[in-house]
Amino acid sequence: MFIKSFKLNKSFILFSIICIFIVTVIIIVSIMYPFSIHANSDLIWDNTISQETEEKKYIKWVDFSVCYDALDKTSKLDINSHNKDEDIKYNWIELLAYLACKYGGNFDKFNQKDLTSLTDKLKSGTTMEELTKDLKNYSYYYEAYDAVLHEFIGEYEVEQAKNTELDDKTFTTKYGIKAFLPIAKNYNFSHYDDFGNARSYGFKRVHLGNDLMGSIGTPIVAVESGIVEALGWNQYGGWRIGIRSFDKKRYYYYAHLRKDHPYDAELYEGKIVKAGDVIGYLGMTGYSTKENVNNINVPHLHFGMQLIFDECQKDGVNQIWIDVYQIIEFLRKNKSEVVRENNDTKDYTRRYDIIDPTIPE
Repeated sequence: MFIKSFKLNKSFILFSIICIFIVTVIIIVSIMYPFSIHANSDLIWDNTISQETEEKKYIKWVDFSVCYDALDKTSKLDINSHNKDEDIKYNWIELLAYLACKYGGNFDKFNQKDLTSLTDKLKSGTTMEELTKDLKNYSYYYEAYDAVLHEFIGEYEVEQAKNTELDDKTFTTKYGIKAFLPIAKNYNFSHYDDFGNARSYGFKRVHLGNDLMGSIGTPIVAVESGIVEALGWNQYGGWRIGIRSFDKKRYYYYAHLRKDHPYDAELYEGKIVKAGDVIGYLGMTGYSTKENVNNINVPHLHFGMQLIFDECQKDGVNQIWIDVYQIIEFLRKNKSEVVRENNDTKDYTRRYDIIDPTIPE
């Protein structure tokens, strides 16, 4: 019994010594640490450090599944309420964000009754702020959908012919769809929802856009006004164009352009283009490290839209590309008519100009 008791006491004493040592170290550090901060002139203990080290909060993923029917009906509500100067002017992005909360982002569930119920509540005097104050995901859906559709509807001026004489034109102020289908008016194309399909050239990956099948030389137009950010050869996309929206949220990618003459003659990196401007011509270039090679089997335009909430997403591993199939269907409503401008270069230009107030002066 004596030996067992001694071993127990010895262990207890050793444990106590360790605890006293740890407590002593903590006390010494807590006393000396503030002085070491003041002694180091390079370290400032204020909110600056916490702000710099705090992780940036921005949207890191968007699954855009808004169907054509929802885009069509909410856009008409928005446009008509503004053009008729109604007491309640709808914002289609707000309407879509509210419905997204109801459907969990899955617009396969879209029902006209839900949209009617929402507009009835707004007509009765209930504000969108009141309707969404308890919807925890509303702010996310609104920011995400606004990043996709921000400049698709708004006020602009469009050139129109007087008395059907094209040489006598005037500008008329309009409120409506101001984004354009990437395929020029009077040119045929076909497409299907191929976003996410497998691709194998170079490495296994998924398709991050929508292929619009058409004839070589079909004029391609800018969907939205913006700045040409990329121009040249890419082994995957062939001759391609990248255009960034003015708010920096959308990057439009147009790829597989025509061999030998892929771009509008006056296009260059840094140029500002208007929605509806001719920027290039449909082709089948790409899948080659060598420039100006047709290695695509079927002529088509690869059209993609990337969302950018933080600049690190532009070229990083966390890029956000969305399914634009329904957007293409929606933009069939608004096509840019083009005419041949130069018979020698076979370049085309838009028939009717616009004045877009978003373009910086």
